[in-house]
Parts: sequence; structure tokens; C-alpha cells
Amino acid sequence: MNNPQSFTRRRFMMATGSAFAMLGARSAFAQRLQINPDNFQPIPIAIPNFVPGSPADGQVGADVTGVITNNLKRSGLFAPIDQAAFIEKITNIDVAPQFQNWKSINAQALATGRVTRQPDGRLKAEFRLWDVVSGQQLAGQQYVTAPEYWRRIAHIISDQIYSRLTGEKGYFDSRVVFVDESGPSERRIKKLAIMDQDGANVRYLTRGSDLVLTPRFSPSSQEITYMEFGQGDPRVYLFNIETGQREIVGNFPGMSFSPRFSPDGQRIIMSLQQGGNSNLFVMDLRSKATTRLTDTPAIDTSPCYSPDGSQICFESDRGGKPQIYVMPAQGGAAQRISFAKDDVNASYSTPVWSPRGDYIAFTRQGGGQFSIGIIKPDGTGERLLTSGFHNEGPTFAPNGRVLMFFRDPGGNSGPSLYTIDISGRNELKVPTPGYASDPAWSPLLS
Repeated sequence: MNNPQSFTRRRFMMATGSAFAMLGARSAFAQRLQINPDNFQPIPIAIPNFVPGSPADGQVGADVTGVITNNLKRSGLFAPIDQAAFIEKITNIDVAPQFQNWKSINAQALATGRVTRQPDGRLKAEFRLWDVVSGQQLAGQQYVTAPEYWRRIAHIISDQIYSRLTGEKGYFDSRVVFVDESGPSERRIKKLAIMDQDGANVRYLTRGSDLVLTPRFSPSSQEITYMEFGQGDPRVYLFNIETGQREIVGNFPGMSFSPRFSPDGQRIIMSLQQGGNSNLFVMDLRSKATTRLTDTPAIDTSPCYSPDGSQICFESDRGGKPQIYVMPAQGGAAQRISFAKDDVNASYSTPVWSPRGDYIAFTRQGGGQFSIGIIKPDGTGERLLTSGFHNEGPTFAPNGRVLMFFRDPGGNSGPSLYTIDISGRNELKVPTPGYASDPAWSPLLS
């Protein structure tokens, strides 16, 4: 069976006829919507069950609606209205709804849809998005695919709704790779796993015979780089998600942490330990040539490229305690950007650049707490989003608005994944089969 993620959006999407043409612009809604982190009220949206083309399609219509509703609700930007409050029953999405019925239950937006089984067995899903206040259609699209891929269609429609109503890119049609952990704490089995961003469709990529750490996506979303500790020195692997094939990038004695791709996917940056210190190196994946970027008597680790590839953020203890530094991607002078004004003893680690380029996320340790926070690349605007015992490993959603991280309460328990908005709102646990750590969010699937 083909992997649903291997299909592009173009293959999912049919050419749309005039009936689904946009009848209104996004601007009317976007002008009313102001996403203010300090005083934001989620958008009330009504999402009736997608109308079935036949009685046999009723369950898949309800399932698609459920995924869309859950996606929008978990984003924290939308407040789906309970279907029990609906006055009008949508039976034909080709007829404009009675907007007064939706205004009376305080809906600002309305998403209607239909699912129909085609003669060849494929599933067609159609949807329309309406601005209830103005009565304008904001979006309309239809998709056709094999029935087993209904969940991905729901994610794509969720992204369409999110984008039209917020003016920002969505992030629902994406995946997360993570380390699945099982067994007692003193001998955990760690396997590489991948899932949809909402925790569905978990698939294991390794068997757990060797220790795996720090998986990271390539810019194409088709490859993962990760570290594996077997019988000898740590190895860095490239793993092709679609084919299941993997290749060794190299054996790296003293490898310390986190190989990551460059934005063009042609290089991997990593830290290598030499004696009591470690430095940053970059490897060209075509020539296998390795170039040294730092040369200090300190521990430089956890490097991450900026989205345009011009800079690198990394963690270094060259000033005493681990802090975040930024330097040109080719090496050179590094500038420290982390200065905790409320805790001079605080240390910073695991920096990762936002896909939008506006923030760097980090783990901050101080006062017995592990905090997940963000800071601008020039060192201004630091904001702690959540604090507790052993929060670590932030990773950005592809639109840069949401972070995922893991929290380990210690003791006989194990780590779990969580998401939180960059404003510090809407912290949610991500469902996984067992314990989970080291998440890495893919780019938006193409």
C-alpha cells in the first residue's frame, strides 16, 4: 500500500469548477481578526458533519469533520461550536446557508462539506468556507483520493480553513518524528517513530535494537537524519521515510549531539567532541567533505541553521555556563544572545530556529525549573512559555506558531510530548502509544 504522505497536494486536488470559485476575499475576515497574544478570543466556527453522498458515506463524513474540528480546536485559535446548538441542518452544500441561523448561535465562520464515493471507488471530499457576518464564501475546494487517505484530506482542509481565517499558513498536514520509549527506566528500549502531527498513524522506523537519538527532518520531509549508538562509535544515518532505506553518513567518534540539515538539504551540521571540548562541523552530503566551523576550548553543540541558511544558532559554555550564540553559517565571530535578567545563574540549551526566522526556541534551566522559551535572533524579546520539571527539546510547527517539546516527570514514569502556542497559551498533551521524547516537526507536506 502506498504511503498517503507520498502523494502531493496536487494529486489530491481536482480542478475546481465555477461552483467552488471563491466568492469573497479573505480581507473582510482578516481585518476583523486580530491575533493578540495578550487578549485573544478564539474564533467561533461551526463545522456540521460533511454531507454523505450516500448512506454508506455517513461515517467517513463524520470522521473527516471530527479531525477538522479537533485540529482547529487544538490550535487554540478556534472555538468549534457544539453541533447540538445548530439551528439549520446542512443537506446541500451547493446552496448558500441561511446566515441568520448561524449568526444567532454566534458563529463567525461556517465550514460545510460533502464526501462522495466515486464509481471507481475513490473518495471525493468537497468543502466550502463561509464568512457568516458578510455572507461571503472565503474558500471552496474538492479533493479525490483513495478512501484510506481520508485523514490526510481532513488535514489539508484544516490548513485551508486556518489559512483563510488567520492569514497565516496552516500546519496540520505535517508529521512528527520522535523517539518512542518503552520498558523500565533503567533499560529503556528506544525506537524511531513517525506520526501525523495530531498523534495518529504512528509508524515505527527502527526496531529498538540500538539506541537512537535526536531525529531531524530534511527540508523535503522525505529523509530523517539521526544518531544511533550500537556496538561501536556513534553513527549518523540518513533514513528515507518512503522507501525505508537508510545509509550511513559516517562514523563519528566523539559525536555529541544533534546532526541537522541545512535549509537546502545538501549539508549536515553537527558537533564532534575532541578531548574535553567539542566543536561544530559541517559535512557536504555529496562530497562527504567535512569543514570545521568553530575552534574553541569549550563545548559547542546543538547547532541549527536559520531558515535562509545564512546563520547558525548553537549552544556553548565558552562564557562559563551554556548559553545561546549566533554566528555566520560559514563560521566566524559568534555573538551571545541569551542573558537571563531574572536569573544570572540560568543556562540555555537546545536552540532551534523558527521556520519564519523571527524566533529561536530554547530550553532554559534555573532555579530547579526547566523552561521552554523563545527569543529573537538579536537577543531581545525573551519569553518563557512553560516551566516545570525537565521540559526539553523544543521543535517548531512548519508555520512557526506552535512548539512541541517533551516533559519527563522522572521517577517510574517517562517522557510525554506537549504542544504550546508561541504566546504561551494552550498547552496540550500529544497522544502517543507510550513514552515519547525528542520530537522533530516536519515542514508542511507538499
